[in-house]
Amino acid sequence: MALISPSRRLRRTPFSDGVEAAGVTAYTVYNHMLLPTMFESIEADYHHLKAHVQVWDVACERQVELRGPDAGRLAQMLTPRDLRGMLPGQCYYMPIVDETGGMLNDPVVVKLAEDRWWISIADSDLLYWVKGIANGYRLDVLVDEPDVSPLAVQGPKADELVARVFGDAVRDIRFFRFGWFQFEGRDMVIARSGYSKQGGFEIYVEGADIGMPLWNALMAAGEDLQVRAGCPNAIERIEGGLLSYGNDMTDDNTPHECGLGRFCDTQTAIGCIGRDALLRVSKEGPVQQIRAIEIPGARVPACDRAWPLVAGATRVGQVTSSIWSPDHETNVAIGMVRMTHWDAGTRLEVITPEGIRKAVVRGGFWA
Repeated sequence: MALISPSRRLRRTPFSDGVEAAGVTAYTVYNHMLLPTMFESIEADYHHLKAHVQVWDVACERQVELRGPDAGRLAQMLTPRDLRGMLPGQCYYMPIVDETGGMLNDPVVVKLAEDRWWISIADSDLLYWVKGIANGYRLDVLVDEPDVSPLAVQGPKADELVARVFGDAVRDIRFFRFGWFQFEGRDMVIARSGYSKQGGFEIYVEGADIGMPLWNALMAAGEDLQVRAGCPNAIERIEGGLLSYGNDMTDDNTPHECGLGRFCDTQTAIGCIGRDALLRVSKEGPVQQIRAIEIPGARVPACDRAWPLVAGATRVGQVTSSIWSPDHETNVAIGMVRMTHWDAGTRLEVITPEGIRKAVVRGGFWA
Protein backbone atom coordinates (compact mmCIF):
# COMPACT_ATOMS: atom_id res chain seq x y z
CA MET A 1 0.00 0.00 0.00
CA ALA A 2 1.31 3.45 -0.89
CA LEU A 3 2.14 5.90 1.90
CA ILE A 4 1.00 9.49 2.28
CA SER A 5 3.90 11.89 1.80
CA PRO A 6 3.95 14.57 4.53
CA SER A 7 3.96 18.25 3.65
CA ARG A 8 2.82 21.55 5.12
CA ARG A 9 -0.30 21.34 2.93
CA LEU A 10 -1.31 18.20 4.82
CA ARG A 11 -1.78 19.43 8.35
CA ARG A 12 -1.18 17.49 11.52
CA THR A 13 -3.62 18.04 14.38
CA PRO A 14 -3.23 18.99 18.05
CA PHE A 15 -3.76 15.30 18.85
CA SER A 16 -1.44 13.71 16.26
CA ASP A 17 1.22 12.84 18.83
CA GLY A 18 -1.35 10.89 20.84
CA VAL A 19 -2.72 9.17 17.76
CA GLU A 20 0.75 8.03 16.71
CA ALA A 21 1.65 6.82 20.22
CA ALA A 22 -1.60 4.79 20.20
CA GLY A 23 -0.48 2.92 17.09
CA VAL A 24 -2.56 4.34 14.27
CA THR A 25 -2.22 2.12 11.19
CA ALA A 26 -4.12 4.11 8.52
CA TYR A 27 -5.09 7.66 7.68
CA THR A 28 -7.18 9.46 5.13
CA VAL A 29 -7.04 13.14 4.19
CA TYR A 30 -10.02 15.25 5.26
CA ASN A 31 -10.21 19.03 5.03
CA HIS A 32 -6.46 19.05 4.26
CA MET A 33 -5.75 17.31 7.59
CA LEU A 34 -4.90 13.81 8.75
CA LEU A 35 -7.88 11.73 9.87
CA PRO A 36 -7.13 8.32 11.43
CA THR A 37 -9.17 5.49 9.91
CA MET A 38 -7.81 2.41 11.67
CA PHE A 39 -5.83 1.32 14.71
CA GLU A 40 -5.87 -2.47 15.34
CA SER A 41 -8.22 -3.38 12.45
CA ILE A 42 -11.57 -2.15 11.16
CA GLU A 43 -13.40 -5.05 12.82
CA ALA A 44 -11.47 -4.97 16.11
CA ASP A 45 -11.97 -1.20 16.36
CA TYR A 46 -15.69 -1.72 15.62
CA HIS A 47 -16.19 -4.28 18.40
CA HIS A 48 -14.31 -2.13 20.90
CA LEU A 49 -16.35 0.98 20.02
CA LYS A 50 -19.63 -0.86 20.61
CA ALA A 51 -18.50 -2.25 23.97
CA HIS A 52 -16.30 0.37 25.62
CA VAL A 53 -15.18 3.95 24.90
CA GLN A 54 -12.85 5.60 22.42
CA VAL A 55 -11.21 8.99 22.03
CA TRP A 56 -11.24 10.22 18.43
CA ASP A 57 -9.04 12.83 16.80
CA VAL A 58 -11.60 14.57 14.59
CA ALA A 59 -9.79 17.91 14.44
CA CYS A 60 -10.34 17.68 10.68
CA GLU A 61 -13.94 18.75 11.34
CA ARG A 62 -12.88 22.35 10.84
CA GLN A 63 -15.05 25.21 12.03
CA VAL A 64 -16.32 28.02 9.87
CA GLU A 65 -16.95 30.81 12.34
CA LEU A 66 -19.56 33.50 11.69
CA ARG A 67 -19.11 36.46 14.00
CA GLY A 68 -20.89 39.79 13.87
CA PRO A 69 -24.34 41.41 13.66
CA ASP A 70 -25.27 39.54 10.44
CA ALA A 71 -24.06 36.11 11.59
CA GLY A 72 -27.58 34.72 11.97
CA ARG A 73 -28.69 36.13 8.64
CA LEU A 74 -25.71 34.55 6.89
CA ALA A 75 -26.33 31.18 8.58
CA GLN A 76 -29.93 31.21 7.29
CA MET A 77 -28.79 32.05 3.77
CA LEU A 78 -26.79 28.84 3.70
CA THR A 79 -29.50 26.35 4.67
CA PRO A 80 -33.14 25.39 4.01
CA ARG A 81 -33.49 24.57 7.72
CA ASP A 82 -35.36 27.32 9.56
CA LEU A 83 -32.96 28.64 12.20
CA ARG A 84 -35.25 31.28 13.70
CA GLY A 85 -36.11 29.17 16.74
CA MET A 86 -32.54 28.08 17.42
CA LEU A 87 -31.21 29.26 20.78
CA PRO A 88 -27.65 29.72 22.04
CA GLY A 89 -26.61 26.37 23.50
CA GLN A 90 -28.19 24.33 20.72
CA CYS A 91 -26.63 22.33 17.88
CA TYR A 92 -28.47 21.65 14.62
CA TYR A 93 -27.73 19.22 11.83
CA MET A 94 -27.82 21.67 8.93
CA PRO A 95 -27.85 20.80 5.21
CA ILE A 96 -26.05 23.53 3.26
CA VAL A 97 -27.09 24.01 -0.36
CA ASP A 98 -26.11 26.08 -3.39
CA GLU A 99 -28.40 28.10 -5.66
CA THR A 100 -29.61 24.91 -7.41
CA GLY A 101 -30.48 23.18 -4.13
CA GLY A 102 -27.44 20.89 -4.41
CA MET A 103 -25.75 19.74 -1.22
CA LEU A 104 -22.52 21.58 -0.45
CA ASN A 105 -22.06 20.14 3.04
CA ASP A 106 -23.98 18.58 5.92
CA PRO A 107 -22.41 20.07 9.04
CA VAL A 108 -23.47 20.46 12.63
CA VAL A 109 -23.91 24.15 13.42
CA VAL A 110 -23.27 25.34 16.97
CA LYS A 111 -24.93 28.58 18.08
CA LEU A 112 -22.68 30.12 20.70
CA ALA A 113 -24.48 33.47 20.78
CA GLU A 114 -26.76 35.52 18.53
CA ASP A 115 -23.69 36.99 16.86
CA ARG A 116 -21.36 33.98 16.97
CA TRP A 117 -21.83 30.60 15.25
CA TRP A 118 -19.55 27.65 14.49
CA ILE A 119 -20.26 25.48 11.45
CA SER A 120 -18.49 22.13 11.97
CA ILE A 121 -17.97 21.02 8.39
CA ALA A 122 -17.61 17.76 6.53
CA ASP A 123 -14.86 17.41 3.93
CA SER A 124 -15.03 20.40 1.57
CA ASP A 125 -13.68 23.91 1.15
CA LEU A 126 -16.92 25.41 2.41
CA LEU A 127 -15.09 28.36 4.00
CA TYR A 128 -14.63 29.97 0.59
CA TRP A 129 -18.30 29.61 -0.36
CA VAL A 130 -19.36 31.24 2.92
CA LYS A 131 -16.81 34.04 2.52
CA GLY A 132 -18.10 34.65 -1.01
CA ILE A 133 -21.71 34.91 0.15
CA ALA A 134 -20.79 37.26 3.00
CA ASN A 135 -18.79 39.56 0.74
CA GLY A 136 -21.17 39.39 -2.21
CA TYR A 137 -24.09 40.48 -0.05
CA ARG A 138 -21.93 42.96 1.93
CA LEU A 139 -22.92 41.44 5.25
CA ASP A 140 -21.58 42.79 8.53
CA VAL A 141 -19.93 39.53 9.58
CA LEU A 142 -16.44 38.08 9.93
CA VAL A 143 -16.03 34.62 8.36
CA ASP A 144 -12.92 32.70 9.35
CA GLU A 145 -11.50 29.37 10.52
CA PRO A 146 -10.78 29.63 14.26
CA ASP A 147 -8.20 27.58 16.16
CA VAL A 148 -10.81 25.03 17.25
CA SER A 149 -10.22 21.28 16.99
CA PRO A 150 -12.96 18.80 17.92
CA LEU A 151 -12.07 15.74 20.00
CA ALA A 152 -14.79 13.08 20.16
CA VAL A 153 -15.46 10.62 22.97
CA GLN A 154 -17.72 7.84 21.71
CA GLY A 155 -19.04 4.55 23.03
CA PRO A 156 -21.34 3.25 25.79
CA LYS A 157 -18.92 4.34 28.53
CA ALA A 158 -18.48 7.87 27.16
CA ASP A 159 -20.59 9.55 29.87
CA GLU A 160 -18.51 8.04 32.65
CA LEU A 161 -15.20 8.99 31.06
CA VAL A 162 -16.11 12.59 30.25
CA ALA A 163 -17.65 13.07 33.70
CA ARG A 164 -14.38 11.99 35.33
CA VAL A 165 -12.52 14.77 33.54
CA PHE A 166 -15.15 17.55 33.44
CA GLY A 167 -17.49 16.72 36.34
CA ASP A 168 -20.89 15.05 36.63
CA ALA A 169 -22.75 18.07 35.25
CA VAL A 170 -21.68 16.96 31.77
CA ARG A 171 -24.10 14.04 32.08
CA ASP A 172 -27.01 16.50 31.99
CA ILE A 173 -26.25 17.73 28.46
CA ARG A 174 -29.14 16.72 26.22
CA PHE A 175 -28.75 15.36 22.70
CA PHE A 176 -27.62 18.08 20.28
CA ARG A 177 -27.16 20.55 23.11
CA PHE A 178 -23.90 21.84 24.52
CA GLY A 179 -22.48 23.41 27.65
CA TRP A 180 -19.34 25.26 28.70
CA PHE A 181 -16.90 23.34 30.90
CA GLN A 182 -13.42 24.08 32.18
CA PHE A 183 -10.23 22.11 31.73
CA GLU A 184 -6.99 23.46 33.21
CA GLY A 185 -8.50 26.94 33.32
CA ARG A 186 -9.79 26.85 29.73
CA ASP A 187 -13.44 27.11 28.79
CA MET A 188 -14.50 24.42 26.32
CA VAL A 189 -17.72 23.72 24.48
CA ILE A 190 -18.88 20.12 24.99
CA ALA A 191 -21.78 18.89 22.87
CA ARG A 192 -23.68 15.62 23.11
CA SER A 193 -23.13 14.61 19.51
CA GLY A 194 -20.75 12.60 17.36
CA TYR A 195 -20.35 10.54 14.21
CA SER A 196 -21.50 7.24 15.66
CA LYS A 197 -24.68 5.64 16.96
CA GLN A 198 -23.01 4.58 20.21
CA GLY A 199 -23.50 7.88 22.01
CA GLY A 200 -20.98 10.33 23.35
CA PHE A 201 -19.62 13.84 23.11
CA GLU A 202 -17.66 16.21 20.93
CA ILE A 203 -15.29 18.54 22.77
CA TYR A 204 -14.46 21.72 20.86
CA VAL A 205 -10.86 22.33 21.89
CA GLU A 206 -10.05 26.01 21.43
CA GLY A 207 -6.27 26.42 21.26
CA ALA A 208 -3.93 23.76 19.87
CA ASP A 209 -1.64 23.90 22.92
CA ILE A 210 -4.23 22.32 25.22
CA GLY A 211 -4.91 19.39 22.84
CA MET A 212 -2.43 16.83 24.15
CA PRO A 213 -2.99 17.66 27.87
CA LEU A 214 -6.70 16.91 27.34
CA TRP A 215 -5.95 13.77 25.32
CA ASN A 216 -3.66 12.49 28.08
CA ALA A 217 -6.17 13.33 30.81
CA LEU A 218 -8.92 11.34 29.08
CA MET A 219 -6.63 8.37 28.53
CA ALA A 220 -5.47 8.38 32.16
CA ALA A 221 -9.02 8.73 33.51
CA GLY A 222 -10.32 5.85 31.42
CA GLU A 223 -7.79 3.09 32.02
CA ASP A 224 -10.27 0.92 33.93
CA LEU A 225 -12.93 1.64 31.26
CA GLN A 226 -10.69 0.10 28.57
CA VAL A 227 -10.43 3.46 26.81
CA ARG A 228 -8.58 3.40 23.50
CA ALA A 229 -7.78 5.76 20.69
CA GLY A 230 -10.29 5.27 17.91
CA CYS A 231 -11.79 6.90 14.86
CA PRO A 232 -15.01 6.98 12.87
CA ASN A 233 -15.63 3.36 11.96
CA ALA A 234 -16.85 2.45 8.49
CA ILE A 235 -18.82 -0.61 9.62
CA GLU A 236 -20.64 1.19 12.43
CA ARG A 237 -21.28 4.23 10.20
CA ILE A 238 -22.90 2.26 7.40
CA GLU A 239 -24.94 0.09 9.78
CA GLY A 240 -26.33 3.27 11.30
CA GLY A 241 -26.97 5.03 8.00
CA LEU A 242 -24.64 7.94 8.79
CA LEU A 243 -23.98 9.60 5.45
CA SER A 244 -20.54 10.67 4.27
CA TYR A 245 -20.42 13.87 2.25
CA GLY A 246 -18.40 13.31 -0.93
CA ASN A 247 -19.15 9.58 -0.82
CA ASP A 248 -22.90 9.12 -0.39
CA MET A 249 -23.89 12.58 -1.60
CA THR A 250 -22.40 15.48 -3.55
CA ASP A 251 -23.56 18.82 -4.90
CA ASP A 252 -25.43 16.85 -7.57
CA ASN A 253 -27.90 15.74 -4.89
CA THR A 254 -30.58 17.68 -3.04
CA PRO A 255 -31.29 17.16 0.68
CA HIS A 256 -34.53 15.39 -0.30
CA GLU A 257 -32.60 12.84 -2.35
CA CYS A 258 -30.34 12.27 0.64
CA GLY A 259 -33.24 11.51 2.97
CA LEU A 260 -32.71 14.83 4.75
CA GLY A 261 -36.05 16.40 3.91
CA ARG A 262 -36.97 16.42 7.61
CA PHE A 263 -34.20 18.98 8.14
CA CYS A 264 -35.62 21.31 5.48
CA ASP A 265 -38.22 23.95 6.28
CA THR A 266 -38.19 25.31 2.77
CA GLN A 267 -41.49 27.18 3.07
CA THR A 268 -40.33 29.21 6.08
CA ALA A 269 -36.53 29.33 5.63
CA ILE A 270 -36.74 32.79 4.11
CA GLY A 271 -33.40 33.94 2.74
CA CYS A 272 -31.95 30.51 1.91
CA ILE A 273 -30.06 30.84 -1.37
CA GLY A 274 -31.35 27.53 -2.75
CA ARG A 275 -34.92 28.01 -1.53
CA ASP A 276 -36.62 28.52 -4.90
CA ALA A 277 -35.00 25.43 -6.38
CA LEU A 278 -35.89 23.33 -3.33
CA LEU A 279 -39.51 24.52 -3.35
CA ARG A 280 -39.84 22.93 -6.79
CA VAL A 281 -38.14 19.74 -5.60
CA SER A 282 -40.25 19.44 -2.47
CA LYS A 283 -43.42 19.90 -4.50
CA GLU A 284 -42.56 17.32 -7.14
CA GLY A 285 -40.65 14.92 -4.88
CA PRO A 286 -37.25 13.34 -5.56
CA VAL A 287 -36.80 10.84 -8.37
CA GLN A 288 -34.03 9.05 -6.48
CA GLN A 289 -33.17 8.68 -2.81
CA ILE A 290 -30.69 7.18 -0.35
CA ARG A 291 -31.54 3.63 0.72
CA ALA A 292 -30.01 0.90 2.84
CA ILE A 293 -28.80 -1.92 0.60
CA GLU A 294 -27.92 -5.46 1.66
CA ILE A 295 -25.52 -7.49 -0.45
CA PRO A 296 -25.96 -11.10 0.76
CA GLY A 297 -23.31 -13.79 0.56
CA ALA A 298 -19.54 -13.64 0.70
CA ARG A 299 -17.68 -10.45 1.58
CA VAL A 300 -17.36 -7.70 -0.97
CA PRO A 301 -14.50 -5.20 -0.78
CA ALA A 302 -15.00 -1.81 0.77
CA CYS A 303 -16.51 0.53 -1.81
CA ASP A 304 -13.97 3.09 -3.08
CA ARG A 305 -16.02 4.17 -6.11
CA ALA A 306 -19.66 4.13 -7.17
CA TRP A 307 -20.91 0.64 -8.05
CA PRO A 308 -23.82 0.54 -10.53
CA LEU A 309 -27.12 -0.89 -9.30
CA VAL A 310 -29.03 -2.55 -12.12
CA ALA A 311 -32.39 -4.16 -12.75
CA GLY A 312 -31.78 -6.39 -15.73
CA ALA A 313 -30.03 -4.20 -18.29
CA THR A 314 -31.26 -0.93 -16.75
CA ARG A 315 -29.16 1.11 -14.34
CA VAL A 316 -31.37 2.21 -11.43
CA GLY A 317 -28.85 3.65 -9.00
CA GLN A 318 -25.49 3.13 -7.39
CA VAL A 319 -23.92 1.81 -4.21
CA THR A 320 -21.75 4.49 -2.62
CA SER A 321 -20.55 2.81 0.62
CA SER A 322 -20.31 -0.87 1.50
CA ILE A 323 -18.54 -3.13 3.99
CA TRP A 324 -18.87 -6.49 5.73
CA SER A 325 -20.74 -6.38 9.06
CA PRO A 326 -19.51 -9.04 11.49
CA ASP A 327 -22.50 -8.55 13.81
CA HIS A 328 -25.09 -8.95 11.04
CA GLU A 329 -23.03 -11.40 8.98
CA THR A 330 -23.78 -9.70 5.70
CA ASN A 331 -22.51 -6.88 3.52
CA VAL A 332 -24.12 -3.61 4.55
CA ALA A 333 -24.30 -0.74 2.09
CA ILE A 334 -25.69 2.71 1.33
CA GLY A 335 -26.97 3.49 -2.15
CA MET A 336 -28.85 6.05 -4.21
CA VAL A 337 -31.81 4.33 -5.87
CA ARG A 338 -34.39 5.54 -8.40
CA MET A 339 -37.98 5.76 -7.18
CA THR A 340 -39.07 2.94 -9.51
CA HIS A 341 -36.92 0.50 -7.53
CA TRP A 342 -36.49 1.95 -4.03
CA ASP A 343 -39.25 0.00 -2.23
CA ALA A 344 -38.14 -2.32 0.57
CA GLY A 345 -37.59 -5.85 -0.66
CA THR A 346 -36.80 -4.88 -4.25
CA ARG A 347 -34.20 -7.28 -5.64
CA LEU A 348 -31.43 -5.79 -7.77
CA GLU A 349 -27.89 -6.55 -8.84
CA VAL A 350 -24.78 -4.55 -8.10
CA ILE A 351 -21.70 -4.53 -10.33
CA THR A 352 -18.69 -4.77 -8.01
CA PRO A 353 -14.98 -4.94 -8.97
CA GLU A 354 -15.23 -8.68 -8.26
CA GLY A 355 -18.27 -9.28 -10.44
CA ILE A 356 -22.06 -9.02 -10.32
CA ARG A 357 -23.72 -9.67 -6.95
CA LYS A 358 -27.31 -9.87 -5.77
CA ALA A 359 -28.57 -6.89 -3.78
CA VAL A 360 -31.76 -6.14 -1.81
CA VAL A 361 -33.24 -2.76 -0.89
CA ARG A 362 -33.97 -2.66 2.84
CA GLY A 363 -36.69 -0.80 4.70
CA GLY A 364 -34.20 0.77 7.08
CA PHE A 365 -30.65 0.69 8.32
CA TRP A 366 -29.24 -1.84 10.75
CA ALA A 367 -28.80 0.38 13.81
